[in-house]
Parts: sequence; C-alpha cells; structure tokens
Amino acid sequence: MLKIGVDAMGGDFAPEAAVQGAVLALEAIGPDSRIVLFGDEAKIKAVLEAEGCSAERFDIVATTEVIEMGDHPAKTFQAKADSSITVGFGYLAKGAIDGFASAGSTGAMMVGSMYAVKPIEGVIRPTISSIVPTIAGRPALLLDVGLNVDCKPEVLAQYGLIGSIYAEAVLGIGKPRVAVLNIGEEETKGNAQTKATYELLKEDGRINFVGNVEGSYIFTGQVADVIVCDGFVGNTVLKMAEGLYRINKELGGGNAFWDAMNYENVGGTPVLGVNAPVIIGHGISSARAIKSMILSTEQCIKADLTVKLQHAFKN
Repeated sequence: MLKIGVDAMGGDFAPEAAVQGAVLALEAIGPDSRIVLFGDEAKIKAVLEAEGCSAERFDIVATTEVIEMGDHPAKTFQAKADSSITVGFGYLAKGAIDGFASAGSTGAMMVGSMYAVKPIEGVIRPTISSIVPTIAGRPALLLDVGLNVDCKPEVLAQYGLIGSIYAEAVLGIGKPRVAVLNIGEEETKGNAQTKATYELLKEDGRINFVGNVEGSYIFTGQVADVIVCDGFVGNTVLKMAEGLYRINKELGGGNAFWDAMNYENVGGTPVLGVNAPVIIGHGISSARAIKSMILSTEQCIKADLTVKLQHAFKN
C-alpha cells in the first residue's frame, strides 16, 4: 500500500481546505494508495463529518501542535516536536509514509527536507521547481524558483540533470531538452554564471542540452522542456506569470493555456534532490489545490523519482 502523508493543519484555510482537498483526492488516487492525515484528530474528524465522509477512509495521525507561518522555521521544527509537519517528517524519514505534502510553512518544510530526510548524497543544493504550461500543449519545468537565489555554475549544472530526470520520470517527456535561461541564444551571451553553466551542461552526456533559451520562449515549448536558472530569476519569472494570469482573468480572458496557469491545477512544487518525495503547496491553497498537491505527491512516489535521482548521483 502506497501511503501519501498530508499535513491537515497546513495552509491559510486549514484544516477545512486541507481535509476537503483530501476528500476530493479520494476518488482520483489509485486503488493501492491511502492518504495519511497529520493533525488535530477532533478537528479533522469534524470536517470529515461535515463532508459526509467516513474517517475510516483515511489513516489519521493525531498531533497537538501547529507550526504557524510566522514561527521561526528551524527553531519551531524542533520546539514543536508534536506539530503536524515535524511528526509528518518523522514518519517520512522512517519510511512509514512514502511522501509528504503540506501547504503550511515553507521554511519548516525545507528544514524537514534538509535535516529529517536529508539531501541525496552528491547533490550540492536541493532545488524547488515549477511546472509551467506551454502553447505546445505539454508542460515545461523551470528550476530553481526561489530556494537558492545565488547559485554557482556547478549547482545550476546539477539542476539541469535533476530537472531532466524529473521531466522524464514524472512528466513523461522522453529525452527532455535542457536549456539555460539567458538574455540571448548565442553561446557567448550572458553573465559569468550562465556562460560557465553552459560549458558544464554542454559536457554532461547524461542530458539533452540544447543551449540557451530566451525568456520569450519559456511558454512556447518550442526550445526547451527543462529551463535552468537561479532562484532569484526563476522566482521573478514565476511571480510575473502569476500576475499576468490574474490580470488576464480579471479582463475576462480564458483558454486552455491560461487555465493551466492556475496554481490550483498544479497544487504544489516538489523539493528535488532530497531522499524522499516532498511537495510544498501554496499557503492560500483551496481544497482543489490540495487535491492537486496530493495527486502530484502520488505521481512523484509512483515514478520512483527519488531512486532515479539517487542513482544518477552515484555515478
């Protein structure tokens, strides 16, 4: 039985949105998957009762504390030992669940990722990525999108390999095209960081490196499937896209491409380069977004993503 851990107390609208999202996910997950909810048992059961859903359909791990958004992540992760996030990571570290997802404190989720399940040996810095829609009809992967705002070329080169493995294993893209986000397509363009990254990726025979990609081609799907950049640039691109989505929605526009921009359809971003599947959701996650986050977690588990990354960094 595949077990998907979910922080029922995480997010601005928890536990209601988190538990409602778990209920929505019940009909979408595989028959061999089971959702494990971490949090205040009485509150979880109250929401389930209001939803007309039997608590027997879930495993519930009772916890008594919550890491709030304003708490210091590292200190609180240890101080609140019975919080839903800390206990969830404890279960993940010992293999009692196969993946863990939360729309709660991003900082606490990263502390758990780094110190409970730990980075994969050989990975310099784990990364967070975002799936972006393209007009070609298949998604692209942008990484990093905010975890590491300053990156050495060696780190960015690893992102190319990590992103390539994710795109193939989880997104189902054969021989994904890997590119460096740059101010021009020519090999000589860019700053010292992007030029050095280009050279490292060009020499890596494990990936399908296609060179530089300009920002105007990110959402076309014509040039690259995996787009590498540091967290400062990636987060700026992501926030700009989110802003354009909101403006387009307010103006009444809508089509399959813009609908795919809706964060609710993605649900969360994986922490890539650690020893277990960890998904971080948006703090404002609705029940629909939580459902998507749970399905993303299941997808990462079923794809054996962690094992594939571990194998790649053994070589």
